[in-house]
Amino acid sequence: MNRYFSQQGALLGLLLGGSVLMSACEPQDRRPGLWLSGQAAGAPADWTFVNEPREVFLETHPWYGIPHSVTVVVAEANGKVFVPSIYDEDLPFPGTKRWNTNIAADPNVRLKVGDAIYEMTARPAANDEEWQEGFAALAAKYDFWQELLDDESKRPPFAIIRLEAR
Repeated sequence: MNRYFSQQGALLGLLLGGSVLMSACEPQDRRPGLWLSGQAAGAPADWTFVNEPREVFLETHPWYGIPHSVTVVVAEANGKVFVPSIYDEDLPFPGTKRWNTNIAADPNVRLKVGDAIYEMTARPAANDEEWQEGFAALAAKYDFWQELLDDESKRPPFAIIRLEAR
C-alpha cells in the first residue's frame, strides 16, 4: 500500500512540476523564460504591425539547448524590425546580456507578437546609419526612447539589434 502511494505521489509531483515548468516557459516583465508558445507564422510583407504592442517576446538558443526568452520592446522603420538592449556598462555587443551572447553565438531567434511566432535572424545594427534608424524608430514609438534621443546625457549604453525574417 505504501509503495502504491509512493508511486502515485511521485507521479503527481512529476505532473505538477511539469505543469509549473510549462506555465513558466514564457518571460514576464524582467523575468526571462524558456520556450515560447504560439502559432508559427510566415514572414509578412509588411512589419508595421509590430508598432502596435508595447512589448513582445524574443527567444534565443544557448549552447546548452534549452531556449532562453526575454521580453523586449520592438519598433519598425522602412520595413526593418529593431529591438534595443540596454547595458549596465559601456561594452561592445554582446556586452554582458545573456540573450545577446546567445545571439552572437546563434543568430536564429523566434519573435512572438501576439500569438504569432516568427522565425528571425538577429544581429547588431550593421553600421551607424542603421543604428540611428533603429534608434529613431524606437523614439517614434516610446516616450522613454524619445527622451534618450533628445538628451544624450540621459542615455545608458545600449545596442540596437536588427531582426530579419528567415
